[in-house]
Amino acid sequence: MKNFLLTCLFFLGLGWALATFSGLANQGTYDSLILNFRDDLSAAEVSQQVEEMSQQFNLTPRLNSEFSQRDHIYIVEGDREVLQDLRRQFRPYLQFAEPNYLYGVPEMQLQSRFDGTGTPGLAKAYPNDPLYSKQWNLKAINVEGAWPDSTGDDVIVAVIDTGILKVPDLDETEFVEGYDFVNDRVLADDDNGHGTHVAGTIAQTTDNEFGVAGIAHHAKLMPLKVLSKQGGGTVSDIAEAIRFAADHDADVINLSLGGSGESHLMRQAIDYAYDKGVVIIAAAGNANQNSAGYPARYPRVLGVAASNAAGDKAPYSNFGAGVDISAPGGDTRNGETGGILQHTLNPQDGSPVFAAFQGTSMASPHVAAVAALVKATGVESPDEVMQILKESARPVEEDSFNYFGAGHLDAASAVQLAVKGQLNFRDFFRWLRDNGYLNPRFWIDGGTIALIPKLAMVIGSYLLAWLLRNYFPFRWNWNLATGLVMGSSGVFILRSFYIFDLPQWPLRLAGSSLPEFGTAVQGNPALNPIFASVLIPGVLLVLLLGHAQRKWWAIGATLGVASCLAVSAVVDPELVWLGSGWLARGFLAANAMACWLLARLAAKPGGITA
Repeated sequence: MKNFLLTCLFFLGLGWALATFSGLANQGTYDSLILNFRDDLSAAEVSQQVEEMSQQFNLTPRLNSEFSQRDHIYIVEGDREVLQDLRRQFRPYLQFAEPNYLYGVPEMQLQSRFDGTGTPGLAKAYPNDPLYSKQWNLKAINVEGAWPDSTGDDVIVAVIDTGILKVPDLDETEFVEGYDFVNDRVLADDDNGHGTHVAGTIAQTTDNEFGVAGIAHHAKLMPLKVLSKQGGGTVSDIAEAIRFAADHDADVINLSLGGSGESHLMRQAIDYAYDKGVVIIAAAGNANQNSAGYPARYPRVLGVAASNAAGDKAPYSNFGAGVDISAPGGDTRNGETGGILQHTLNPQDGSPVFAAFQGTSMASPHVAAVAALVKATGVESPDEVMQILKESARPVEEDSFNYFGAGHLDAASAVQLAVKGQLNFRDFFRWLRDNGYLNPRFWIDGGTIALIPKLAMVIGSYLLAWLLRNYFPFRWNWNLATGLVMGSSGVFILRSFYIFDLPQWPLRLAGSSLPEFGTAVQGNPALNPIFASVLIPGVLLVLLLGHAQRKWWAIGATLGVASCLAVSAVVDPELVWLGSGWLARGFLAANAMACWLLARLAAKPGGITA
């Protein structure tokens, strides 16, 4: 009796911990929701559902922009409760419904002013920009060694940010048409200063005897405004901007923005752009936390951490999981000389100003610009461009916390490697570290899989087996052990691996437990009630009960399924057709209990006969 009470207390405590656990993927803030109606619905059917939604919930769904009609993307105001109601009521018509997370850039402070003319005689022969001597960051990435081979000719870099204002030191930089997703218009001028500063690092007009230099100064800029004057924006606008860039021939996308909260819409947009050959670069974030933010965390995005003038980690820079490479981001604690200097606008009055900022927002465009240099040499595949950037980076020998990813960005080495066409892959463990797989935080914050619920499922299955053994003594064996794992969690580590250009469902299937098989095949995060029930364990027991050894695999699998369903009922009770409310919880809990009773009956001598 004492053991039984202790077991109950353990499960109660574990359930409370799991119910209150929230990873990075679910930490974002939002005040609106994204509704993506199924692609196979006609415009009339979508309009009908939108009308019903308006009447039933007193909501006003609206298209996110003029480009949303094609993809059936609607936005409604709402919170978590509204989200759950809409998912439950309109599930048959929706591809997905999710929070429209708020992303943004950190508040900037104008650190310094320069007049753009510099001191006569200090400018180098090339480039002759007077303030080039103050751009320590360009020397840090060895950009002069890259320029003889590439200056980014004809490569289009989309700057998804606060827009770009054509300040005087961008006069000779070539622009292509962009879009303002905040105000829904073609003109995408900057009213904040952040986007213009970022754009300058990429392609500031160079060698014009004025101001500062840019890295890929012969590249073309595509301004895409998704952030307001205050520096905030929504996932829906950012995702649409990514698709816009891909559809309008962008070669590189820079995302000097981010936040918490994983988005299905954002991931789809990134995959769409990547599949069209676009290299996507994103800032890791400025929270000094052991994990990059989104969108830097996504597999097909190169996450950029920030370093200071000494090559050390910038004090604000995120690190660990999701950090792929490091670039100069600046550190202005000791004055403007430590910041990243570019020509931008004063956010107070809108006047042009040479200013030094700091942040991973400033580091990211360094990498985007070097990606443009590499692209200009003829390298087309985004996978190959990203690999060149990492292969050519200057490694940091002692970096146990993954402050720098593959190392410090090196423009000259990257371009030389691209020109030579040689790719020498680092050893497997280096790859694991660069992608965050060796960082424990990666596994528990929901980036790919959530470790804590998976461990709870495995431990729970073994506790159920121990409890069953108290009723009907049996000998532990390999069949039982493997059955417990396959029924509860599967070899879940396989689900975290991502192989470019190959279908992912085989890895999802191999890394799934029995209740997750339907999820793995469909690619839908919701559990399928056919698999997440007592049905599959019942069939296994009927088939294997007559075999002296294999029946224990079936019993173990049944106990594992019971544990998996019980934990899912507490942590993530989302089921196809049943939603994520109390109906789903009840279904999972009832089937978990049925699995336990079935396993108990099968283990009882003479309980079930084949």
